[in-house]
Amino acid sequence: MMQNVHLAPETDEDDLYSGYNDYNPTYDTEELENDTAFQQAVKTSHSRRPPITAKIPSTAVGRPVATGCGSKTSLASSMGRPMTGAVQDGVTRPMTAVRAAGFTKAALRGSAFDPLGQSRGPAPPLEARNEDSPEEKIRQLEKKVNELVEESCIANSCGDLKLALEKAKDAGRKERVLVRQREQVTSPENINLDLTYSVLFNLASQYSANEMYPEALNTYQVIVKNKMFSNAGRLKVNMGNIYLKQRNYSKAIKFYRMALDQIPSVHKEMRIKIMQNIGVTFIKTGQYSDAINSFEHIMSVAPNLKAGFNLILSYFAVGDREKMKKAFQKLIAVPLETDEDGKYISPNDDPHTNLVIEAIKNDHLRQMERERKAMAEKYIMTAAKLIAPVIETSFAVGYDWCVEVVKASQYVELANDLEINKAITYLREKDFNQAVETLKMFEKKDSSVKSAAATNLSFLYYLENEFAQASSYADLAVNSDRYNPSALTNKGNTVFANGDYEKAAEFYKEALRNDSSCTEALYNIGLTYKKLNRLDEALDCFLKLHAILRNSAQVLYQIANIYELMEDPNQAMEWLMQLISVVPTDSRALSKLGGLYDSEGDKSQAFQYYYESYRYFPSNIEVIEWLGAYYIDTQFCEKAIQYFERASLIQPTQVKWQLMVASCFRRSGLRFLVRLCTDTGLKEVQEYATKLKRLEKMKEIREQRTKSGRDGSGGPRGRRDGSAGSDGGQNCSAGSRGERLSAQLRALPRTEEPYDSSSNKELDASYVDPLGPQIERPRTAAKKRVDEDDFADEELGDDLLPE
Repeated sequence: MMQNVHLAPETDEDDLYSGYNDYNPTYDTEELENDTAFQQAVKTSHSRRPPITAKIPSTAVGRPVATGCGSKTSLASSMGRPMTGAVQDGVTRPMTAVRAAGFTKAALRGSAFDPLGQSRGPAPPLEARNEDSPEEKIRQLEKKVNELVEESCIANSCGDLKLALEKAKDAGRKERVLVRQREQVTSPENINLDLTYSVLFNLASQYSANEMYPEALNTYQVIVKNKMFSNAGRLKVNMGNIYLKQRNYSKAIKFYRMALDQIPSVHKEMRIKIMQNIGVTFIKTGQYSDAINSFEHIMSVAPNLKAGFNLILSYFAVGDREKMKKAFQKLIAVPLETDEDGKYISPNDDPHTNLVIEAIKNDHLRQMERERKAMAEKYIMTAAKLIAPVIETSFAVGYDWCVEVVKASQYVELANDLEINKAITYLREKDFNQAVETLKMFEKKDSSVKSAAATNLSFLYYLENEFAQASSYADLAVNSDRYNPSALTNKGNTVFANGDYEKAAEFYKEALRNDSSCTEALYNIGLTYKKLNRLDEALDCFLKLHAILRNSAQVLYQIANIYELMEDPNQAMEWLMQLISVVPTDSRALSKLGGLYDSEGDKSQAFQYYYESYRYFPSNIEVIEWLGAYYIDTQFCEKAIQYFERASLIQPTQVKWQLMVASCFRRSGLRFLVRLCTDTGLKEVQEYATKLKRLEKMKEIREQRTKSGRDGSGGPRGRRDGSAGSDGGQNCSAGSRGERLSAQLRALPRTEEPYDSSSNKELDASYVDPLGPQIERPRTAAKKRVDEDDFADEELGDDLLPE
């Protein structure tokens, strides 16, 4: 029997791959005929089994069973058990298998041992899906609708509201097609209501996000009115929110109350939120008593920070001091529901504990706790600053009461902040001494409070130009808290005031390293670089600041000024235009823009902006002088007079303004002189009027002679011939005298040309009477009198010629 036992060879124990080629000799089917134990087992258990009778039940006698190793085991007999397939009491018993698993008669004939049926080959392929079947088409369309809804939600979360709405609309269209197809194939009871609900709800949400409120309300109405949708009544809360955004407060309250009636009492949190919305809506409508009822109910059932703060606002609106105090105490008592900060501090040096603490120190739960705590502190501080001036006889006593209440609560650290706010309130009241005394009380406090108080003191002394005291307290603030960006900024300001720009820039840089959002430090470092003539670096600072503060007028002006210093007027004008769009009444920016256009030669645009600057601030001497000079250049001296007169009122000791007014009067001509004398009632008005009348007559004759000279026979050629024929004679014909008169008149300034007072032209004293031919008068000196019907240069002068 031992010949059938195969011992494993002695190999090295470290051989990991040993024994993989060994097999159990029991499964050696080729040697079954020579296996004595197996042949004996076959003979005793199968071939020599007693014959089976159908009527007489037999008992199974315990038989030994041979194994591959030759061992035998007795099987327990079933005494009195009916034979398989026997008939007992007229009932045939079912037959059972008598062959061992995996052993067949074929095995005796040399067939392979295959207990798992692997010789039968691979399983037949699955039946191909029919893509054209209606059920498959419905299934694919339903999958596409779900995908569109998911894509719409993802686009909304990414901020692409337009794409989210398009996806929601597409999902709605495909869902309606799906419903029609399903109705044609199956009964209406098989419609997927959940999919329809999700599609409509997502569409309404996207309409609301895109501020398409009528469409959103219509879609919500479709959901709410369909009784097949369960729990659709709570969507009336969303409809109430939309009406609240539209400032339709009555309908908002109506829908909130309808939603409150349809939500069961087990959903306490949802009901509390709806009641809070109702209270906020009552505040917006001015119904403070109803709002108080809502918030008082919330604070008695489930107190929270928002409800407590709104309750304080309602009491403040009605002016109830005592209830304001009670509401503030209720607000202080609201639990934060956050874990203690001590769990984020390692109690020992266990590396595993330290790793866990490091992992949870800034996780999402910790960030949520910080946000909740910051929100609670904001509500408490705002409420204290609101009620402190009104709950007592003075704001100082009110702040003291709030400080005592805060010290007795879980927000002990806010007491110092309230004290500092008290000092700031003194500043608003212009009581600097009390503010300084209040802040000096914190010099012996802990480092953070001391740093805050010293920062404010440094700021106060800097405003009063006491730079030594400002620098001292700035040093105290920095030493108390080296990471305080405000303290570092104030220290940089004191150094900047002393002219040490490089050192000031270092303090500003350190403040930015501690807090990259410190806009004051970034602005100041830009000014410092500008002082150091490092214009590129200054421009980078202000452009970064512009990305943070998009509509800051100071930042826009600094950028424009730097471009002007960099001799880039186009960019400077562009940024000044942005500045004017933010502050359209800034006269300084308007005058600066006008100066840039003037330097570029665009007088019309320059005049527009200078005029706008003068309209908003009519006391800028530079603007007044430019406008006056502009009107003189454009020959509108009468308009220039009013600007120079205003300048003489602003600077009465400056003689040049009166001289400019006189020059404008001189340039205005005889016509304005007549009008001026008439307005002032001078007796010389008749004399000037007579001269003006004669001058107008002369102007008319000149125009007639000019026209007749142009219309004469022969044209220019005839005139040349006539003048050539009269060179030798002393007397001139009427035609030649007319031509000479026309030439003399053409030498005078025309009516459409502006008269230049600086011209050296003089009026010729010789005058030809247009009534007939006469002997030509001799030329005389410019100052000799002529006939009394004519003008004399001594009386008229160049400045009195017609315009």
